[in-house]
Amino acid sequence: MKIKESLFIALLFIFQLAISQNMPFFKSYDWEETPSYAVEKGSKEDLIAVKEKAVTEFYFESENLVEYFLEHKVLWLNSDDAIEDFNKIYLPFSASAELQVNKARVITSEGKLVNLDKSKILTADDEETGRTYKYYALEGITKGSFIEYMYVVKRPPSYTGKKVNMQAAYNKDKVEFDLYSPKNLVFKFKSFNNTPEVEKDTLTKEKLHWNLHLNKVEKLEDEYQAAYNASKKFIVYKMDQNLANNVTNMISYDNVSQNLYASYYPEYSTKTKKLIRDFIKELALPENANQETIARTLDYYIKTNIYSEDVRSEELQDLEQVLTKKVANETGVIKLYIAVLRTLNVKHELVLTSDRKQIKFDKDFEATNFLTDFLLYFPKSKKYLSPNATGTRYGFPMPYLTDNYGLFIKEVVIGDYKSAVGKIKYIKPVKVEETVDRMNVSISFNKENLTENIVNFDRSFSGYYAMNIQPFMHLIQGDKKDELVDSFIESITKELEITNRKLVNDKSELFGVKPMQFIVDFTTEAFVEKAGRKYLFKLGDLIGQQIQLYQEKKRVLPLEEQFHRSYYRTLTVNIPEGFKITNLDDINIDNSFSKNGKVLFSFKSFYKLEGNKLTITADEHYRENIVEVPVYEEYRTVINSAADFNKIVLLLEPK
Repeated sequence: MKIKESLFIALLFIFQLAISQNMPFFKSYDWEETPSYAVEKGSKEDLIAVKEKAVTEFYFESENLVEYFLEHKVLWLNSDDAIEDFNKIYLPFSASAELQVNKARVITSEGKLVNLDKSKILTADDEETGRTYKYYALEGITKGSFIEYMYVVKRPPSYTGKKVNMQAAYNKDKVEFDLYSPKNLVFKFKSFNNTPEVEKDTLTKEKLHWNLHLNKVEKLEDEYQAAYNASKKFIVYKMDQNLANNVTNMISYDNVSQNLYASYYPEYSTKTKKLIRDFIKELALPENANQETIARTLDYYIKTNIYSEDVRSEELQDLEQVLTKKVANETGVIKLYIAVLRTLNVKHELVLTSDRKQIKFDKDFEATNFLTDFLLYFPKSKKYLSPNATGTRYGFPMPYLTDNYGLFIKEVVIGDYKSAVGKIKYIKPVKVEETVDRMNVSISFNKENLTENIVNFDRSFSGYYAMNIQPFMHLIQGDKKDELVDSFIESITKELEITNRKLVNDKSELFGVKPMQFIVDFTTEAFVEKAGRKYLFKLGDLIGQQIQLYQEKKRVLPLEEQFHRSYYRTLTVNIPEGFKITNLDDINIDNSFSKNGKVLFSFKSFYKLEGNKLTITADEHYRENIVEVPVYEEYRTVINSAADFNKIVLLLEPK
């Protein structure tokens, strides 16, 4: 959940307006009347940004601070896909923003200028979100054309933390960023991913000016499971000082913590307290329930009984209204969790962090653009929950919010004094032993027809692997349960006849307590082929298709997995009388990677033969989410080991 409510809109300072200002920068800026843009001759690139310029200016108008944002781009389009992607240019239109400048043109490969007619600035509505968009509809674009557009928008100022991307999936010849502000408002910047530092202009006297001008920003291509947006070159800026009234460190996490505490931890009225107690009765908690039971029950109950809407609304975040009508927005939902936990004296902390695939939480630069998502932390169990992610449950928060830093806000009560303390800490990922895919399979051969197997398939899921199914089992009843089991086993093979099926621990409230288990008996001819007097038994097919990582190019970006996980597989093959398996050594696979004495990734398969009973073990573990480039090949080898096992075919020959 993004921090978009009023607590961060309120100014933390008083502006003193006796500041002389010249006119805004955009008033004196324009594109070239007769452009002469060019790219390297013979370029095979689909798209090149010849110029990308962004200018943000904070400006006093009367007694109000406003923000003017200018964007000017020149793009060379050299493929049908690039033309398709950029024949519509969307503008930052909103109810609180005003377009001051708005124009676009096409410069054909022959040098002809085609200015955009005002009638081609169109409006569209998004049916899902209800938002209205304005966009340029560009025409006359052919391969080798340049498109150029420029707009200026006047909007409410955003200064508590802003990310500016400098890199994309295409090459850029020139990238320019400028920020202007009145002489009393000082901004602070930080650069990420080897981006050069923003520089202060010491020559401009009538206002403050910072800039970052880059030539030749190389493209960054996305890769499998990469944190692509977090890996681009970018900067973050925030307003840091108001020299007119000696306010410093304006955007601090101390202030954030106090503002959040005031909003989410208020004193409740007598009426609200009664509504909270009535709500607690609805939870039907067992007598003397411990803190973990309370947290798990509360999380389950809210996510199955409170309707949540992602809209701004005073009513939907009013706790009394939420308790009465069972409808809330994201803020109202969090207030409900906290109200119940406080009333039941369950120790917890409110956590703000970021999605590490989008932007890593920076523990040294305090800015609100790192505070995008809420968690609740329970120090006694050391577990988290995601209050605004309805598909998650206690103990298993949104996985990309873990393995990341966050701001932990803890209520402090000393006598009648109540306050909050904010502290940056690391959000440890859920332990590997809590997310397990466990498989036990017994395979026999029909004595009358060796191409037919009789299979007992027992597979259980816990943690994140069960989270997409088990919490929602209350919605699946009757024949639908059989259909669920059938679809699950048919992911391995559709050529089967099921003779028995069973679900164990299929109650929604058992998620995180007991693994969900599928037990299926079936017969199939999908795994055996006859070859003369020999039989080919497709052992590997029993574990299902596995991911295989191919890498034609050298890996550039770290790989980011969601969560730690383990697979335990035991396959028991009852070899038919009179036959032997002649290639048992194909089963043995052993690949792993260790760091500081700890095995981080591993796949190991081996066998034991006792008479006609062949027991095969194939275990796989991933104890690290972020795979740095130097160890990517080791990780890829382990991942591909499971795919190699999936290809194993055992050869049965007469003795």
